[in-house]
Amino acid sequence: MRSGGPPTLTTADGAPVEVRRSSRRTRTVAAFWEDGTAVVAIPARFTSAQETEWVRRMLAKLQRQGERRSAAGRKRPASDAALAAHAAHLSAQYLGGRSAPASVRWVSNQNSRWGSATPAEGTIRLSDKLKPMPQWVIDYVLLHELAHLLVAGHNAAFWKLLEAYPETQRAKAFLEGVSFASARGLANGRGAGDDKAGALPEPEGWPEDAD
Repeated sequence: MRSGGPPTLTTADGAPVEVRRSSRRTRTVAAFWEDGTAVVAIPARFTSAQETEWVRRMLAKLQRQGERRSAAGRKRPASDAALAAHAAHLSAQYLGGRSAPASVRWVSNQNSRWGSATPAEGTIRLSDKLKPMPQWVIDYVLLHELAHLLVAGHNAAFWKLLEAYPETQRAKAFLEGVSFASARGLANGRGAGDDKAGALPEPEGWPEDAD
């Protein structure tokens, strides 16, 4: 159950936080992600001061774990089947499994967008120019398209869906940097930066990619 703490408690990245007190938990404290929410499980006997201190510690631990995973990188989903499986994993982790695409695939002919989605068909396509980029950037683009299967436009409801992913702002900035460098001839050769329409323009931060 929820504690009596502040209802608007969030992580440093803006993800919601839920504190769960359990009478069966007597000594240990745990923290984990559940459907885009950072859950901190504590013993029911904890005082408010202990709760505040342990929530702070465990959220910092979750952040460090996320940073280590980002730094180490994960095995990139090279095949369409692996990409679809990874999309299902991201949907379950950050969107409650509500976004269930019919197909997810890499494409080599998508030169104006990092990714695109067709909600009517439930299909998602990611530009293969993303493959050399960090996994947390690929995950953001994939989550962006998964969110489009739930909300077609770039309205407040759409961006609300992406708040749970802790790397959203960082990934947007990364892609903006790639596009900025390419547009000014700073990129090394032709590649991901050729996608000038994938520059995440403000204020929406993404091209209109829900076909």
